[in-house]
Amino acid sequence: MRFAFAGIDFLADAFDGFVAAGWRPMMLFTRPCDGLHDFNERIVAEAATRKLPIQMSRITPGDLAALGQAGCECLVVAGYPWRIPPWREHLRYALNFHPSPLPEGRGPYPLYRAILDGRADWGMSAHVLDDAYDTGAMLGRERFALSPLETHETLLARCQMATRRIARGLAANFPAAWAAAEPQVGGSYYPRASDADRTLDFRLPVEMLMRRVRAFGVVETLAPLGPGTIHVAQAHGWEEAHDLAPGTVVHQYRRVITVAAKDGYVAITRWSPVSLDAARNLGR
Repeated sequence: MRFAFAGIDFLADAFDGFVAAGWRPMMLFTRPCDGLHDFNERIVAEAATRKLPIQMSRITPGDLAALGQAGCECLVVAGYPWRIPPWREHLRYALNFHPSPLPEGRGPYPLYRAILDGRADWGMSAHVLDDAYDTGAMLGRERFALSPLETHETLLARCQMATRRIARGLAANFPAAWAAAEPQVGGSYYPRASDADRTLDFRLPVEMLMRRVRAFGVVETLAPLGPGTIHVAQAHGWEEAHDLAPGTVVHQYRRVITVAAKDGYVAITRWSPVSLDAARNLGR
């Protein structure tokens, strides 16, 4: 099967899975990345090694027509944020990989919410590319149990590993999988995470605060301390009775700041007065 890939490093395991199964890549569509939360260095390097054309701008109807005329059969989308124009006139197949057990968890990036909501399980999906985001008929899905201490980084790695397995499974007999695709029924939508979602409200119990820290990981949570706010990449907490006002800084040793929470304490071990984005801009 000859295919084009639209995406970034986030779910480039889909590209790897199809290539490992013998599919032949023809072109890479990707997008500019910030180098902090989004990356495309690996997939761009892979495309360059294979001497594939690389396009950084949005896919247009003309691009799809050119793919079809060149003999491309399938467009594989994985981590590509821009809407794909109608493709059926030009290609036989187009599918999208989404990091949730669809139809649950539609939306731009549902991994944070999976941990914030304390989900017992999660998953990875592949579906027919439809006019609306994340709604096409299901081609493949893998579910797995979540740990009570799941982190953003472990959940992302598990979704990426599942992506490769799903791709290889689909590639083994893709026409049959396509013919057997089942429409989605019902489902849920998770909106993009806001700064409020990322904020550590020390009036909450320690367990909820630690879940929030784990949900965002290196993307950082926000901790209001005194007149300012710090950006937290790592923290640890414990339950312990006290009569202090939540949010009180009770101890500081070197860069470790310990703050009172509703029912215990949170030791903030890795933080910055500025966000990762701001730090990067200052370093330019």
